[in-house]
Amino acid sequence: MQKSIFILFISLLFLNCKNEKETNGKLNVVTTTTMITDLVTNIAQDEVNLQGLMGSGVDPHLYKASEGDVTKLYNADLIFYNGLHLEGKLVEVFEKMKNKKTIAISAAIDKNTLIGSDYFASNYDPHIWFDIDYWKEVAVFVEYYLSEAIPEKSAVFASNRKVYIEKLNKLKKEVYDKIDELPQEQRILVTAHDAFNYFGKAFDFEVVGLQGLSTATEAGVQDVQNLSNFIIEKQVKAIFVESSVPKRTVEALQAAVNSKGHHVTIGGLLYSDALGDKGTIEGTYIGMFKYNVNTIVNALK
Repeated sequence: MQKSIFILFISLLFLNCKNEKETNGKLNVVTTTTMITDLVTNIAQDEVNLQGLMGSGVDPHLYKASEGDVTKLYNADLIFYNGLHLEGKLVEVFEKMKNKKTIAISAAIDKNTLIGSDYFASNYDPHIWFDIDYWKEVAVFVEYYLSEAIPEKSAVFASNRKVYIEKLNKLKKEVYDKIDELPQEQRILVTAHDAFNYFGKAFDFEVVGLQGLSTATEAGVQDVQNLSNFIIEKQVKAIFVESSVPKRTVEALQAAVNSKGHHVTIGGLLYSDALGDKGTIEGTYIGMFKYNVNTIVNALK
């Protein structure tokens, strides 16, 4: 019943919403997650009117569009979203926008290389931003669609993309250098949910999440017990909370481990499904990645 009311609300809103496009002649672009907003900012810079729907600490798995969000989407010329069911609650909104240019950035990636799952609706892990090489492909993908929409600015977008990819190449080297400080047997990353599998695949970490790929699934008592036994068996020194996931489940895991005689610390907060606060180092994709890696390596040493 509640779902039907929501769909009806969206339908009525689209029928009655007035176009509020800015009058500066620039393309109106809307992005969903903070990572996509940051990427489009680097490629487009001030050549478009860019609005991101989600802010710091927002969980895209559970995010619901507000009336203001629907207005932004209605007035957009281009909408960039992650896809792969990351923004699960926005699917209903996108379905009402068949005449809009909605672009899933995950389409940039060869699906044969994605991490699959038997337990997630899309059958693919949506956390693609934790593979830097994937993010470079997404940068090229975004540049293409921006250039298609504004051909006269294509040279600008190409130049910005080139600069950004150079920064990503530098980031990748710095990440490898930092991870080299950690012996292979200590590269076990235990987090609140399965957001870091692409990170683990790219940088040779064993990654275990207490919850599944989507935070819409709850961790049960047996999940906590099984993971606590794994932590003791592997002698893991630290586990991590995430900025967009309540920390109570990780605290329960810590308590379960400690009750069995093995001391495990909470190694710090990681940014998984959202960047940090705007204006901070962690508020950018590159800054977030560096912060996460430093936090992980320093806690696991």
